[in-house]
Amino acid sequence: EIRLVESGGGLVQSGGSLRLFCAGSGLTFRDYAIGWFRQVPGKAREGVLCISSGDSSTHYVDSVKGRFTISSDDAKVTVYLQMNNLKPEDTAVYYCATTPLLCRYSDYGSSGSDFSNWGQGTQVNVSS
Repeated sequence: EIRLVESGGGLVQSGGSLRLFCAGSGLTFRDYAIGWFRQVPGKAREGVLCISSGDSSTHYVDSVKGRFTISSDDAKVTVYLQMNNLKPEDTAVYYCATTPLLCRYSDYGSSGSDFSNWGQGTQVNVSS
């Protein structure tokens, strides 16, 4: 059974940084792409970043380019989301999930319907 667990969320001031973790079990990353998504209550889920070991690629939506970085440690089966220069609009619950597709062929930048094995999420709050 594939399981993903997110951690690392918290409260930070605008301009600050956080590092989120997505720890996996029951899978090897080379067989999947991992996406990070976020959701605010009452709003649709938003894709943020995606990483594919299969083609060694990373993908970002425009709103986080230059501020967020995704990386992975295949041996530890962990994906990291480094978030710098955080803004109040980054406040959300952040989730990671898997897809058997490469990021470039997935809908990581939108609803994430290609993704499954969602974790429970980790809350990020950015104060102004």
